[in-house]
Order: sequence, then C-alpha cells, then structure tokens
Amino acid sequence: MAVETKLPYDKDYIEQFSKNRQEPEWMKDLRLDAIRQSEHLPMPEPDKTKITKWNLTQFEHDYGTGAEISSLGDLPAEIKDFFDKDNLPQNLLIQRNQSVAFAALSEELKEKGVIFTDIFTAMKEHESLVKRYYMKDAVSVDEHRLTALHAALMNGGVFVYVPKNVEVEVPLQVVFWDENPEIAYVNHVLVVADDNSSLTYVENYISNNEEQESVANIVTEVIAHNNAKILFGAVDNFAKGTTAYINRRGIAYRDANIEWALGQMNDGNTVSENITNLLGDNSNAFAKTVTVGRGKQTQNITAKVVNWGKNTEGHILQHGVMKDAATNIFNGIGKIENGASGANAEQTSRVLMLSEKARGDANPILLIEEDDVMAGHAASVGRVDPLQLYYLMSRGISQAEAERLIIHGFLAPVVGQLPIESVKEQLTQVIERKVY
Repeated sequence: MAVETKLPYDKDYIEQFSKNRQEPEWMKDLRLDAIRQSEHLPMPEPDKTKITKWNLTQFEHDYGTGAEISSLGDLPAEIKDFFDKDNLPQNLLIQRNQSVAFAALSEELKEKGVIFTDIFTAMKEHESLVKRYYMKDAVSVDEHRLTALHAALMNGGVFVYVPKNVEVEVPLQVVFWDENPEIAYVNHVLVVADDNSSLTYVENYISNNEEQESVANIVTEVIAHNNAKILFGAVDNFAKGTTAYINRRGIAYRDANIEWALGQMNDGNTVSENITNLLGDNSNAFAKTVTVGRGKQTQNITAKVVNWGKNTEGHILQHGVMKDAATNIFNGIGKIENGASGANAEQTSRVLMLSEKARGDANPILLIEEDDVMAGHAASVGRVDPLQLYYLMSRGISQAEAERLIIHGFLAPVVGQLPIESVKEQLTQVIERKVY
C-alpha cells in the first residue's frame, strides 16, 4: 500500500513555526509558498527504485532541542570518535537534534570575516547573504514534493561563508547528532566560497534509532565563485529506522573547483543525489562516493556532473559493497551541454557483492551535445576476486582477513580522500562494523 501524501501541516502551522524561530519575512513567505506547492508536486522518481512505499512524507515535525556541551570531554565515545584526540578541532559546530550544543570558530577566521554558524542565527545576523543563495540557484523549491517539503519544514542546518581572497587552511567540521527520532530531520547546509577563496568542510550525520521509524530530508547547496576551491567531505550514518532523502548540489563558476568525498553509511533506505553544475569556463568537479549496504536496505545513489563551461572537467568515482540482501543502484551521469567545447566527462562505478542475495547495479550514462570533447566510463558489478583471495591466503593470511583487506582496498580511493584523519578512521570503523 502506498504511503499517504496528505500532509498534517497547514498555513497556520508554518506561520507559527516561522514566528517561533524569529525568521525574516522572506523565509516565512518561502515556507508558505513551498507548503502550497508540495500538495500537487509529484514525488521524485529515482531510476530503477520504487519509493512509493517508503515513508518520506508522514512524520512529526518541530524544533527539537538538545543539551549544550561545555567541554568536548563530556561527549559520548561515539561522538568523540569524530575528533583527533591529540588535536581537537578549532572550528567545530555540533547540532544536537535541531539546536546548537557546541560551537567554536578561531579568532583568526572571525577577523577575516568567515561565517560559520547555524542556519537560524545566520538568517538573523547575515540575512542578506542567506537570502541571496538559499534555494535560489543550486536547488529549487519546485523540483518535486520532497524539495518543497524541505523548504516548508526546514528545522536545522548550517551556513558557511568565506569572503573573497580568504583561504581557510584548518577544516570546518560539523556533527549533526540526532537523538530524537520522533522529530523529522529536515536539515539545510549552505556553503559559499567567494572569489579566490578556499575551504575544507566536513560533516557527519549520526542517529541511533534502530527500530523507531524516522525521516531525514537533507538539502546541501555548495557555491564556488570564480577561482574558489571547496573540498566537501561527509559521512552519513543514519540508523536503520531512518528513511533518508539526501540532495547535495554544487555550482562552480569560472576556474572554480569542487571536490566531494562522501561516505554513504546509512542503514535505512536511502535516496542520495549529488549533482554539480560546472557553469564557468575551466571549472572542475570530482565526485567520489563510497557506500556499504547490509540487511534488506535499498540505496539509490546518483552522481551527476553537468559541463556547461568551456574546458571543464567532470569526474565521478563510485565504489559500493553490498552484503546480506541489500540492494544498491549507482547512477553515474556525465552531461556535456552544447557549447562546452574542450570539456571532459569521466566516470567509474563499481559494486562488490559479498552474498548471494545482495544486488548491485552500476549505470553509466553519458549525454553529449558537443563535438569537441572527451568522455569515458567504466562500470562493474561482481564478487570478491578468487585470484586475489588465493594470492593473499598463499602468504599465510586467513580467508576472513584476506577478504577484509580486499574490501578496504576496494573502498580506499574514496575513504582516503577524507581530509580529517579522525573522520577517516571513524568511517573505517563504520565500514568494519557493517561488513563484519
């Protein structure tokens, strides 16, 4: 039976929620327009995955608070794992449920005009900047029902802005810690790097609702202006009870560069989109994704790079490991628009299956509308190579350890790209727990 699509939220609810958060008038109007549109917009239709029976529209909604943290030493071990124990982060924000539990930004970056704060504070203190970018160019309200619902019911998130000619050499790190599955996680992340600036941003999502059902609707917008560089890393680790829709979009202007290193480690059903538009000449994007599926979960993961400008470079790398009865769909889409002469679109998608009931599908797609370009793709779905196993076991390594080494080697091209050592180690631990 399909999930009902009639929403329990109306104009009065939206107006009161916006008033309680002391939002500017334009945000209230955006929410009201979005809730109206959500009533007639269709659901997204990810390729080869039916989500009509997934619950992505029926949920409790509010602004859930979490206790503030005076010291990182007070955090539970599962959260401490995200940080280097001997080198605690200088620039850190922890969102506990929907409220800020801890926030730190170095004085040096404050003096340079860097903004690193929660989305509601940003709307109050940096309204014009947020209004300029929020759901304008990267993600539109009216794309489908889930983007409209996100716009109407956004209840948390982060805003990052790096001014012109500023290089942020120390990563900005965010932990989104969901302790209350009764409230849907409707999170918005907005990262903007102005001309000739650079930054590294890393975020982590974590929840523990193994049985209780919940919904996550995540939208991220990453804007790299002329000659800006953004490295965006993420580890998504929602528990089995959370059904997730995750939409990450990037826009790169002239000579800009956006690199994505994404670890999709959710245990519940997940639809993930990662789309980058290379609007400016000589802009570049490299989208790397790694995932591990287990149980009966279904994942649909799309990476897409659209070359609009001349001499643009778009690369996609996707590696997934499936066990038990898990299913994974990798969609890799490279699109070169008419006029994007000298562009290059390359992609590789590989799925490794560890059990008879596991399913994997790698779909490479190239859409070329220009003659003077380069493009290529590679895709594979298979099981652990017996020759690799034999080689390792012939040197005294047990079969279990040999399989472990092969899996880690298979995922290393993405795992190794995460820019914070503790986050890389934490992702490795998650992979260990999911595979073994």
